[in-house]
Amino acid sequence: MVSSMTGFGKGSAQNDNTIVEAEIKSVNSRYLEISLKLPKNLQNKEYEIRELIRNKVKRGKILITVQLKRNGFENNKPAFNKENLGHAIEFLNSLKKEAKIQDEITLSHLLLFQDTFFEDASEESENEYELTREALNEALSELIVMRNKEGEELSKDLQFRISNIEQTVETIERLSKSSVIEYYDKIKERAKQMLNDISAYTDRLELELALLVDKSDVTEECVRLRSHTKFFLENLKNTAEAGRKLNFMCQEINREANTIGSKSLSTEISHYTVFIKEELERIREQIQNIE
Repeated sequence: MVSSMTGFGKGSAQNDNTIVEAEIKSVNSRYLEISLKLPKNLQNKEYEIRELIRNKVKRGKILITVQLKRNGFENNKPAFNKENLGHAIEFLNSLKKEAKIQDEITLSHLLLFQDTFFEDASEESENEYELTREALNEALSELIVMRNKEGEELSKDLQFRISNIEQTVETIERLSKSSVIEYYDKIKERAKQMLNDISAYTDRLELELALLVDKSDVTEECVRLRSHTKFFLENLKNTAEAGRKLNFMCQEINREANTIGSKSLSTEISHYTVFIKEELERIREQIQNIE
């Protein structure tokens, strides 16, 4: 079953002091576009997060927002060891005294020793990333469920419109046979009225009329059009890039409808081809939202 490109999902995961919340929004797009809003300490995991999304979603504009809270508050600040910070200040004061420097200790001086008092958060960062993966997987599952439900509704509507087109093609075939005979008789009658002695032109007239009738026959176009609608319905059951295939089939159906309209000798048939193209336009609008 086809899937829509529109959806929303939310997930969360937590441990003793950390909560990660993830939101995913998805809208139409020709390709897969992923936009991420991540906490600073998770930005080094951007590639892994993008790969996680690509494994689950093939098309759509995806906006992902991840929020991380420690002890109930959003906190992206690196943790530091106050004792080591004190040691760094003490060392700088001793250095000033030995070098007989009068300048005050500034933040820029302290940052030269940041490796000594900022704690190694690599292990904590890995734990937070695992929580982020868990939250994202939950949000993705919710997103996919929503996209599948909407895809199911889209599929029902598309099947209904394709059925309308197939019924219209049957009507066109039926009308085409009678319209060709009527047109043949009408042209022949007009030729008789224009010529005093039609007997001299009978063979030639019959040949020209036969050629005209053959050119106006739309049987082949109707057969191809039905083949396209059959293939269209088959692809509705296939989730592998169905949107692109369905769009191509719409182009082929429209091509056959145009040919039928140009070859037809009947105004009524022309009206039916207009109806087919109207239904195709509605179908095109719908499949723009199919993954």
